[in-house]
Parts: sequence; structure tokens; C-alpha cells
Amino acid sequence: MSTLIKPLVSNETLLSTQEIRESNARSYPRRLPLAIQKAKGVMITDMDGKEYFDCLAGAGTLALGHNHDVVHEAIQEVLNNLIPLHTLDLTTPVKEAFVDEVFASLPESFARKAKIQFCGPTGGDAIEAALKLVKTATGNRSILSFQGGYHGSTHGTLSISGTTSPKKHIHALLPDTHFLPYPYEYRCPFGIGKNGHEFISTYIENTLDDPESGIVTPAGIIVEVVQGEGGSVPAPIEWLKQLRRITRERNIPLIIDEVQTGIGRTGKMFAFEHADIEPDVLVLSKAIGGSLPLSVVIYDKKLDKWESGAHIGTFRGNQLAMATGRATLQYIKEHHLPEHAHQLGQYMQTQLKKLQQQVKSIGDVRGRGLMIGVEIVDKTQAPNSIGSYPGDGELAKAIQKECFDRGVILEVGGRHGAVIRLLPPLIMTKEQIDEVLVRFEDAIKAAERKWVK
Repeated sequence: MSTLIKPLVSNETLLSTQEIRESNARSYPRRLPLAIQKAKGVMITDMDGKEYFDCLAGAGTLALGHNHDVVHEAIQEVLNNLIPLHTLDLTTPVKEAFVDEVFASLPESFARKAKIQFCGPTGGDAIEAALKLVKTATGNRSILSFQGGYHGSTHGTLSISGTTSPKKHIHALLPDTHFLPYPYEYRCPFGIGKNGHEFISTYIENTLDDPESGIVTPAGIIVEVVQGEGGSVPAPIEWLKQLRRITRERNIPLIIDEVQTGIGRTGKMFAFEHADIEPDVLVLSKAIGGSLPLSVVIYDKKLDKWESGAHIGTFRGNQLAMATGRATLQYIKEHHLPEHAHQLGQYMQTQLKKLQQQVKSIGDVRGRGLMIGVEIVDKTQAPNSIGSYPGDGELAKAIQKECFDRGVILEVGGRHGAVIRLLPPLIMTKEQIDEVLVRFEDAIKAAERKWVK
């Protein structure tokens, strides 16, 4: 009988093989050069036996960390009962139990009027479905998105994402896509700072009401409550309330992308709950599958104008992911992990802001829950009118490498790749956070000694 496990070999051997056989599009191994032997909880062990704190957690997918017992138990139950692993969109008791749990996790008023669409396995698949949904329901074609937003790497989702680098060589992206300023306090697009979101609300309202704006009535507006790849930038609560008011008054569907922020990550089960608002369309993936690939769109039933087969996908019936997703949702709620994420996130930000006063290169510390960004800047350059320094992506990469060398895996993102992003599993303990913070402090000081004059 064949085995899935290769004989123990070194990191270098597997990385060399990967480099030969995988496409140039691979990304994480270039910045995090390891091959994983095993992983449990918040810890990863590479092929050379070195252990790492995983503060990337599958880009937010692993809410319960690696190989959590409830995930294993859910998988085993499916296998023991011969439940089919692949069902297209045919239903099973596993699927219906998953939907019950998802709807029970939503605000009651939203759940009462909600419908759910199962999509392909990625968040990008679900965003594509959400765009088709609102265009079908409204009969309109324009989509308004936000600068700095990220919604996927498919042709359609790349079109509505703010990131420009991947678009350079892709022609004929989706037409009728328009970008609005996002309330990024440290880099306020209007050069105002703290209250810049008020000007953005006014700008959006004027744009929508101006008959000469150049934008026909939109099919929808899509937003991240906390921009993830854009640099862990949380939108002000008051601005989210205004955006909801503006879209509701004009009958424009509001799509909230919670692919990364959902399922307890920001200190609430869903990030939109911080603002006490509800979307018309909610997009979920990553943690919703409890470690396994799954994505869904949940939306107000008034938008359900699709005909049969209007949106399909072979892998929308992943029963293992539905079982692990349900088990994960139950565990998160029973163990109050959103509250835990809120408390730990506040603690991490407090400690990082103290560190900011000791080092030269931290321009901003921000986030919500366990979704934290540390913006690395070059203070040898002149600040702008609101005191913000230019981002330093090269130094951020150096800090990432120093962290990696000290056994901490984290990601960089944001403008110029200058934001250190922390997305640890929701089960992380304060003691583990403290150890990560010690290593992070050592790493940033070491990087500054080498890079900052």
C-alpha cells in the first residue's frame, strides 16, 4: 500500500523540488522558506525539526489552529457513516446541520430573511457569485469598490480589487468597475487624518447623487470592514453606519466581504456586527470551512432572482468542510473565542504601541481583534501633512525574515508591502502571545540595526 507521507528529508530538498516543479506564481515559499513536517495548534514543525509560532494561520483560515480535535472528530464522523464526500448541491443531513449552525450564528434579523448559496471552494468563487447575484437582481452593471480592497485573484475579483501589480499584464478586466476612497486614517486619502471618514461619506453620497458623475446606477457596493491584504486597516464604526445608510436610502445592495474577517477573527462573530449594521450580501470563506475549502454567499431573499443553474460549481458540496465548519462554529461560540480574540487583540495592540515608542520604524499599530497591522515606515524621510511617514517595504521584509529566523511566521502586506500582518489562531493563549511579542521585538530591533541609519 502506498503512503502519503514522504520519508523524512530536509527543508532544502523539498524546497528545491518545489522550485523545479511549481509555477513562478508561488509566493509564500519565497518569503517563508520551509517545508512542513507536522503542525498542531499554533505550532508548526519543519522538516529540519525547527518549531514556529504560526501567526499567519492559513491567511486566517485556521481559526482553531492546526489539527484541532473537534475538526478531526468531525472528519471521522463523516467517514465512519459513509456520508458521500462529494454531492454537487444535493443535500445531506451534514449539509442541513451546517446551514442551521451558520444561520444560528448570524444576527437573528438577518438570518430570518437570509438565503444561502454554496460556491466553489475559495473566497474568490463566492465573490464572483455575489457580483452575479446583485447584477441579476438589480439589472444594473456598475460595481463600486474601495481603494486598498482585496477580493481575490480571479479575473472578476481582481477587477474589483485595489491592488494594481497583478493587473499590469491582464487585459480587458471587468468594465464598469469604479473605486472609492477608503477611510485609512494613517494614510487618509484627503490628507485629514482622524475625521477623514466624514469627508469620504460625503464624497460617496455626492458621487451617487451626481447625474454627471460618470457612473450609472450601481448594481452593488462591495467593502471589507477591515481591509486584510490592504494592510489590516479597520474602517471606523461611524463610517460603516453611514455607508449602510447611504446604500439603503438609494436601494443599492451592500456586499460585505468577510472572507478573512468572519467567524470571530475581529472580536465579533462577524466584523459588521461591530457597527450594528447588516449587509444585503455577506461573503464567507476561509474559517467557515473549519480548515477545509468552502465558501458561501448569504443574502437577503429579495435578491434571489436567479434561475435554476444560474450559478453552479462542481465542488460546492464538500461534506467534510461542512462538517468541520459546523464543528468549528460550535466550538468558537461555546468557548467564547470572539471575546477572547477581542481581549488578546487589545492586549497585543497595547504592547505593540509600547514597542513603537522604543523603535524607529513603526509608524502605526492598528487592527480589530486578532487581525493586527504594524506599519513599517522610513522616518529618515519627511512625513506628509498629517505626520505619516513613507512606508518601507524592504525593512518590513527584513523584519519578516528576522521573525522567521526566530521561529515566528507572519505575513507582510499593505501599500508597498510595508505592513506586518498578524493573524494568529483564535485559540492562542496570552502566554503564547507574550512569547511572540518577545521574538517580534528582538526581530525588529535586529532589522533596524542592519537597515536603519
